Amino acid sequence: MSKITPVKIAKILDVLFPNPSIPLQHADPYTLLIAVMLSAQCTDERVNRITPALFALAKTPEQMVKLRVENIEQLIRPCGLSLTKARAIWNTSKLLLERHRGQVPSTFEELEALPGVGHKTASVVLCQGYGIAAFPVDTHIHRCAHRWGLSAGKNVIDTERDLKSHFPEPQWNKLHLQMILFARKYCPARGHDPNKCPICSQL
Repeated sequence: MSKITPVKIAKILDVLFPNPSIPLQHADPYTLLIAVMLSAQCTDERVNRITPALFALAKTPEQMVKLRVENIEQLIRPCGLSLTKARAIWNTSKLLLERHRGQVPSTFEELEALPGVGHKTASVVLCQGYGIAAFPVDTHIHRCAHRWGLSAGKNVIDTERDLKSHFPEPQWNKLHLQMILFARKYCPARGHDPNKCPICSQL
């Protein structure tokens, strides 16, 4: 177990990142969903460079299904896995129209039933799009949770469970953003100096 408590970690994060912003640019739950789908194995910065052109053509499910998959693929190619993502975006948009009247659902079960939408994507949409308590875990959060002794989970699902047990539910949505920002600035995967890290230096 870590020598530094979850309460102390939360306080450090609050001091360094008191008002964390959502990294993916979006206007509503639908554009957030598409942006998160594009972010798989791609940086948020690159996604934010790609989505303006995509959303200029299609910012609703109705508009997206009018595009050909090939058109979507061409627009999102710099994000990687472009054909797979383009098909998932088109098929998800179609199902939103068929099953949800064009609205992005607000439950894990309904979101995870959409093509290309896994647990992490659903978690991000719920907490950032609807304000519903969730704790999305990406590689940054997974890494920090291990370094800080908060989880020994072998996968992000285990880490998510452990983090939820350490922190009060009202903190989850903010904490997940704070941990991502902290990881990028102070606790990177490579070249990390624990002595210069505001949290690792206290372990």
